[in-house]
Amino acid sequence: MTITYSCIANGRAVLAELSLTGGSYQEAAATVLRLVLLRAEPKTIMQMGSFVYHTLFIDGITYLCATDNALDTITPSAFLKNVSDTFLRNPLMSQEHFSPSNAVAADFQQVLGKYMMQYNKNQGDSSISTLRSQVTEVKNIMSKNIDEILENEERLNIFTDKTDDLQTTAKESQKTRKILRRIWWKHFRKIIIITVQLLINCCV
Repeated sequence: MTITYSCIANGRAVLAELSLTGGSYQEAAATVLRLVLLRAEPKTIMQMGSFVYHTLFIDGITYLCATDNALDTITPSAFLKNVSDTFLRNPLMSQEHFSPSNAVAADFQQVLGKYMMQYNKNQGDSSISTLRSQVTEVKNIMSKNIDEILENEERLNIFTDKTDDLQTTAKESQKTRKILRRIWWKHFRKIIIITVQLLINCCV
């Protein structure tokens, strides 16, 4: 988010303004100032074209700024509060003395510029910090996923080894059963032969 335009107005009369881009804000700002006077609400947010206008209305003075992002409302609000505090602390900037023709207007234009650059820089630092945090988070997630893959692979190897052992055991057991079955049939045949011989002897 970037604060691209700001101004201070007494009623509809703009006392000081500053634009950081080549866009035309005066017409939209005039519309916003008129609506602020009609509503007389302490704070308003309005979408005008491709910009979002935030206002702070205190004792007939409107502090206004335009941003290029509607999602962030905290930063513009803090900016306007800071500007209003600075304006109200200076006795030369009271309603009785402050006017568009006053030389103080040019001085306060520099104040607007200073705060705009300050808040925009803070937003840039915040974006970089957020980006770094996201990169770190992604890195941690990737490392965790790699650890899980390696752990799963190790478990798979253990399972495979156990499966091989089971297969080997099953094969050996199958061979043992075949041998036992052969021995059993061998003894069974011997029993049958002996039984038959005994029957023959008894009959004779």
